[in-house]
Amino acid sequence: MKKILLISLLVSVLAACSTTPVPDETAGAPVESRSSGGSSSEVKPVVAGGLDASGLPRELTDPKSQLAQRSIFFDVDKYEVKGEYQSLVAAHAKFLVANRGYKVLIQGNTDETGSREYNLSLGQKRSDAVKRALVLLGAQEDQVESVSLGEEKPRNPGRDEAAFAENRRADILYRAPDGRGEF
Repeated sequence: MKKILLISLLVSVLAACSTTPVPDETAGAPVESRSSGGSSSEVKPVVAGGLDASGLPRELTDPKSQLAQRSIFFDVDKYEVKGEYQSLVAAHAKFLVANRGYKVLIQGNTDETGSREYNLSLGQKRSDAVKRALVLLGAQEDQVESVSLGEEKPRNPGRDEAAFAENRRADILYRAPDGRGEF
C-alpha cells in the first residue's frame, strides 16, 4: 500500500512540475512588486546551471547571500519572530514565491533548560511561527513543513547563556524540486 501511495505521489509531483509554466523574467510575483527595496533585492526564478553540488541554487549557499542565512533566533521562552529577522524571513518567502517547486523544512530548536515535553512544544511553536510568516508573505502552505527538534540537536553543546542563545532558533532547510537538498 505504501508503495502505491508513494508512486502515485511521485506521479502527481512530476505531473504538476511538467505543467508549471516557466515565469517570464519581466513578470515578477505580486509580492516582489510590493517590496519597498530596490530591484537588487528581488529574487528571480532559478535558472539551470546555477546549482551547487547539493543541487541547491548558489544563492541559497553563497555565504554572501542573505538566503544563506538560515537561522532565526528567539528569546528565552518566546516564539515570536523578532523584528531583526523579518527581512530574512521575507527574503526566503520571496525565493519560495519565485520558485514554487522548492520546499522548506523549518526545524524548531530550544535550549536545554525546560523539560523535554516543554521544549518539544516550544520548538514546534517556533517553527510554526516561521512557517506562518512565510505563508503570509506568499509561500504556498504545501511548500513549508514545520517540525520540532526540541533540545535534541543543539548547535552549541555548551552549558552557558551564550550556548543556550545559539540553540534557541528555527532553522530553514531547503529541498529542490528534484528531491536534492538538505532534508
